[in-house]
Amino acid sequence: MAATTRAADEPTFTEEERAAMKARSTEVRAERRRGAAADQTAEVLEKIASFGEPDRALAQRVHEIVVAAAPHLAPRLWYGMPAYSKDGKVLCFFKPAEKFKMRYATLGFEDPAALDDGTMWPTVWALTSITDEVADRIAELVARAAA
Repeated sequence: MAATTRAADEPTFTEEERAAMKARSTEVRAERRRGAAADQTAEVLEKIASFGEPDRALAQRVHEIVVAAAPHLAPRLWYGMPAYSKDGKVLCFFKPAEKFKMRYATLGFEDPAALDDGTMWPTVWALTSITDEVADRIAELVARAAA
């Protein structure tokens, strides 16, 4: 693999990446103050409400699906994104398109998710709309991941 170099004036992280790291730092400090086990549902819903459309509608629907499919998961913020954790570890998250100036929002799963399927499997899905079929698929993935 070839080594990559960057120009001296090229930033190491994008503005959006730096903002996400700053958000995570703020989240960690808040968790220390109130305790990691505190219910963060209100903060997650507040964050979702701050999104522009269509991210707001997608995030709200994902939140509803996750809470219904796996009510034992704990809503929380993770790098400024709505996330859901099991035993203190992030299991899945919603990344709005606007956060990193992407073409589509994503639903992602972290390492604790029990989605293993052979030697290779997807862990992030693009979301442009949530139909009944998509909602069913999200519910199935979340339930399986949270098992």
